[in-house]
Amino acid sequence: MFELRLLAPEDRVETVSDALEALDALSVSVEDADAQTDAEQALFGEPGMPPPKEGWQRSRVIALFADEAQAREAATVLAAQDFFEGCTTLGLVDVPEQDWVRLTQSQFAPVEITPEFWIVPTWHEPPAAALQVIRLDPGLAFGTGTHPTTRMCLRWIATQGRIDGARVLDYGCGSGILAIGAAKFGASTIDAVDIDEAAVDATRLNAEANGVQLRAGLSDLAQGRYEVVLANILATPLKVLAPLLCEHVAPGGALVLAGILERQADELKMAYAPYAALEVSDAEDGWILMTARLS
Repeated sequence: MFELRLLAPEDRVETVSDALEALDALSVSVEDADAQTDAEQALFGEPGMPPPKEGWQRSRVIALFADEAQAREAATVLAAQDFFEGCTTLGLVDVPEQDWVRLTQSQFAPVEITPEFWIVPTWHEPPAAALQVIRLDPGLAFGTGTHPTTRMCLRWIATQGRIDGARVLDYGCGSGILAIGAAKFGASTIDAVDIDEAAVDATRLNAEANGVQLRAGLSDLAQGRYEVVLANILATPLKVLAPLLCEHVAPGGALVLAGILERQADELKMAYAPYAALEVSDAEDGWILMTARLS
């Protein structure tokens, strides 16, 4: 396979990418051409916020083709188009044959939550010190234990001593990793809900693979009150969900929120103030875990 590499200004990225797909590119990716320099730009978005831009001021567009002839033909066709003005062909790169499965697997090593609690892909053996293990492979649903928000939630589950025998709600369950963690640490009843059917399916499969019992379904599965409510989403939906999530917390129960940047702590405290007094309980790599105990 061959990569065709192009340089495009922000306003041409979408058009060039669409053209590459029409020219039978197997995939098209866009990178910041100024990454790792002082000119690097951060692009990200959250639900309820304006979507991120299509590209950077200087975007590197990389298209993968099945063979060199297709890549060269695409470069020639693009160069003749009016919309290609301001763009540059950087060249062709021969992509060496690789064992892509092995390469992907090598990027996911066991993840330590505590010295005795680990997330371990199925192709790895658990570390000798691991007394508690969640088996989880990367999939379509968010949550493999590699992100700080997931690790902080799992660390809370493992160290707070408030899960054993509790009724637990994992709201926005993704892969189901938090619900599975709650089950591993003795929760009596666990409801894991998400708005995405793929996440619900992933949660059921991952729970089965880990030998734990839980109920997974869409959001309306969550009913009544729970001793622990976990929600690892993002700041904007967490603010919208404040009354709903707090309504699900039993008196004396714990509310655990993640997916929050350090700079968003005050706005989350304000959003939850009518219902609960949030405090920062953990922090890692610019992300924070916020918790409250409801009266």
